[in-house]
Amino acid sequence: MKSLEEHLSEYAKYHRDQKNIFTHYAGIPLIVFSVFCLLSKPAFFMEAPIVGALMISPALFVWLIGNAFYVALDVKLGLMMTVITGAMVYFAQPIAQLGLGAWLAVSLGIFVGGWVLQFVGHHFEGKKPAFVDDIMGLAIGPLFVLAELSFELGLRKALKEEIERRSGPVK
Repeated sequence: MKSLEEHLSEYAKYHRDQKNIFTHYAGIPLIVFSVFCLLSKPAFFMEAPIVGALMISPALFVWLIGNAFYVALDVKLGLMMTVITGAMVYFAQPIAQLGLGAWLAVSLGIFVGGWVLQFVGHHFEGKKPAFVDDIMGLAIGPLFVLAELSFELGLRKALKEEIERRSGPVK
């Protein structure tokens, strides 16, 4: 398995323009949220100790698998991603409970809006999205956004320096 630095550096090579990164701050979370909205149907409720009623859906399984991957790459970023995406799964549930037409309209509208932001950002960058060359870019994108936000807050300086050493500085 590639290391965190390897994954983020490969992804970063397609994201060195600050305007592109900024569009990803909104676009990627919108896409991830919309996928959880789409995967929250079908669902069924199950009684669980401590938490009460638990909604079981494909979104829950994707959330578990995705966050196990993130935690394996980096415990701190992975746990933060688990909390953020957990909130997304929680807020996707009411959307999934809408009627079929409304659920699809809202979910797909958010999905398309997120991708529009992505392609606007890549227009600024002048490069294609990372997933075109490596499908793992779809999984690494959310972690990249979280890492970049942590860099903006002055956190994870060694990680930022290593990514810039491998991929070049942000313009």
